[in-house]
Amino acid sequence: MSDESGKTELPDTLTQRIGVLARRETEARVVAPVVEALADAFGREEVLSIVRDTIVKIAQEQGGELAEAMGGNDSATFMESMKYWRQDGALEIDVLDHSDTALSFNVTRCRYAEMYRALGIPELGAILSCNRDYALMEGFNPDAELTRTQTILSGASHCDFRFRFGPGGGDD
Repeated sequence: MSDESGKTELPDTLTQRIGVLARRETEARVVAPVVEALADAFGREEVLSIVRDTIVKIAQEQGGELAEAMGGNDSATFMESMKYWRQDGALEIDVLDHSDTALSFNVTRCRYAEMYRALGIPELGAILSCNRDYALMEGFNPDAELTRTQTILSGASHCDFRFRFGPGGGDD
């Protein structure tokens, strides 16, 4: 199937098969040297800004695709979708609150952060992964709100995710 630009649409079944952690590692191993080469040629801050903006756009689109694929955009559906990010023990979470209007949890172990540190690219890792969270939620449910004040990748003991969904669970 092709869209109006002639680009063939390929469903993202790879992520479901290999998990998000393996996907992010593969992406990082390709993107990191490209970003470094571009940074040498055009300046690090400008290149990182472009990468950051691009990742945000991709995450917004993926959030919308996720809501469509999951058949909803409420709190329960988002919690169910977390299985893709948690696959293979990639995230360990402590759920503090889960209702129609709220989802609060702490990430107590993040193998994404561990992987980016092991690759020596924590700054790029924050752009490639942590940077996605707000934009993914914007695409998943524009009426939902995420608050996060700290991340493991930035040196905190845990990531604190606090989602608020509108009345009725935030359904469109």
